Amino acid sequence: MRRRVRAWQDRIRDPSLTLLLSLELCMVFLAAPLAAKGVPVARPLAQSLVLAVIVIVVILSYRRGAIAIIVLGLAANLASFSARSQLSLTVASVLRHGGGILTFLALSWVVAHAVYAPGRITSRRLQGAAVLYLNFAIIFASAFNLIWDLNRTAFSNLPGSIGQPSELATMLYFSLTTLTTTGFGDIVPLDPVARSLANLESMIGVFYTAITIARLVTMELQDRRR
Repeated sequence: MRRRVRAWQDRIRDPSLTLLLSLELCMVFLAAPLAAKGVPVARPLAQSLVLAVIVIVVILSYRRGAIAIIVLGLAANLASFSARSQLSLTVASVLRHGGGILTFLALSWVVAHAVYAPGRITSRRLQGAAVLYLNFAIIFASAFNLIWDLNRTAFSNLPGSIGQPSELATMLYFSLTTLTTTGFGDIVPLDPVARSLANLESMIGVFYTAITIARLVTMELQDRRR
């Protein structure tokens, strides 16, 4: 039975990477901006897309540890909403953003296993690498969100208030411009921890691309020699 499940997972792994990329592109570049503009259906759409991503990754996962971390992250996130009135703002923020960070770290673990698995390097594998890149942006956006919630002077030129949909969209924008080293300079981290994370994210953005290309090319050459 386990072998049949593994074989089925291997069969759907590559097509699932394409679906994951499509879902995350819609979530980051469509649902989040529309939610920030106040479109009523956008926020439920973004939440549905996140849930769909999680379901797909759980189906693909061989690792119980990754699934346990995903469940833990989701539980922390749900606790921040269900017990919001009973929790302090700090605790609720840590649970919400910390849960999101845990969940997407585990998702990245599973996707990385699929991308770097033995075998030919297909366009689906490259799409999986793009999913990992977007995951980095989402993870750092959650971390920046947490810092902003705990210290409202951690960034300059940040509009909005805590808990608004525009908060996530703004931090996704800042995270992506940092990851890609675009650096428009309209949002500036002032808090030492925020600055350190921004430096780390920009380094990851540069080295991830170089390391991934080198790794995938090496795997492709090794597969052709067999």
